[in-house]
Formats: sequence, C-alpha cells, structure tokens
Amino acid sequence: MTTGDPVRRPTVAVLDYGSGNLRSAVRAMERTGAEVVLTADREVAEGADGLVVPGVGAFAACMAGLRAVRGHEIIGRRLAGGRPVLGICVGMQVLFAKGIEHGVETEGCDEWPGVVERLQAPVVPHMGWNTVEVPGGSALFEGLRDERFYFVHSYGVRRWELVTNDRTRAPLVTWAEHGGDRFVAAVENGPLTATQFHPEKSGDAGAALLRNWVATL
Repeated sequence: MTTGDPVRRPTVAVLDYGSGNLRSAVRAMERTGAEVVLTADREVAEGADGLVVPGVGAFAACMAGLRAVRGHEIIGRRLAGGRPVLGICVGMQVLFAKGIEHGVETEGCDEWPGVVERLQAPVVPHMGWNTVEVPGGSALFEGLRDERFYFVHSYGVRRWELVTNDRTRAPLVTWAEHGGDRFVAAVENGPLTATQFHPEKSGDAGAALLRNWVATL
C-alpha cells in the first residue's frame, strides 16, 4: 500500500529590510505550517509562494529600508506575476501612494492610490484590541467576522481612493474605527493582501487569519 507523495508545504519569505518585529512575524508564519525564511535576497523573495512585508515605526524610515534592498521592486515583480504578497502594519501603509508625517511627504510603493496620514482621534496612538467591519466574501476573515485584532499605530489610510469599473473586480476593504475616525484595517486585492493590525500579536484570531492567507497560496 502506498500513501503517495507528501503534500508540499507552501514557502513563505518574510522580507528583511531592517524593520522591527521580524522574528515575531517569522514565528507566527511558522505556526501556520508553512516553510518560512527571513531574507533580503531578491531571488528567494521573488520565488517563494508567499511574501510577507512586515513593518513598524515611521513610514519614511520603512520606505528607506525597503528601497535599500529593492523591496519595492520585489513587491512589484511579484504582483505583476500574480504572486501573493501580505503587508502588515507599516508594511501595509507603504503599499499606498504616499505617507505624510510631521508635514513631510514620502512616496510609497504606489500599488494603491491613497494617503497615509495621522488619525483624527482624541487619543493617538490607537493601541489595543479592536473590532473590524468585514465585507462579504472575505477569504482572509473566513470564520473571523466577530473577532478582535491588535492595533498599534498613529497613522492610517482614512479614505479609499481606488476607482474600479464593471470590468475589474473591486478589492475587499475592511474598516475599523478609533475615536470616531474610520480607517482601512485590511485589504484583499487579488494577490495583494494587507492588514493595518498585527495578526502576529492577535492571539488565536490572528493565527487563524494567517492560516487563511497561507491556504490561498
């Protein structure tokens, strides 16, 4: 009796561009059952089944680190080939056209139009657990519609600016609210997925969300 070949585990590259929180991102991805590597190597990052772009701190600093390892090119090449990318926290923010911090404007990767700006809430940063408003049809939040996720940020995308038409599938945009200010909490857009919250810090719900993403690879 033969059992056949074992199922190949998906490979996930966590992009190492000097942004903090890399080890926790690696550990969280390993718990999904994927084969995970932390790398700045272009060929490895482009060749993996999935690429995770974490990020903490300032938008400008993250973009500088990303450009230093040509991460913006890696992301662009993967998406051009339909290969999945997951951005987390500032790793989501840098996917937008630009960020404005303390009056300084920094160009982002421009995969989506939009501006990352300071949240207009009485208390900033937004730190702690929060619910999200999940659109219908979400694969990322399958089974997680009523869960809470962990946020730590002072900036976000407060307006979704991508225009679609009848010939293009509209991205699924998940929203959250802090202090009366709404902001983008997650996006599912073909091969490009991102979360403003930290799934790696979000307990069982975050672990399930990462498993959902890995299942799509």
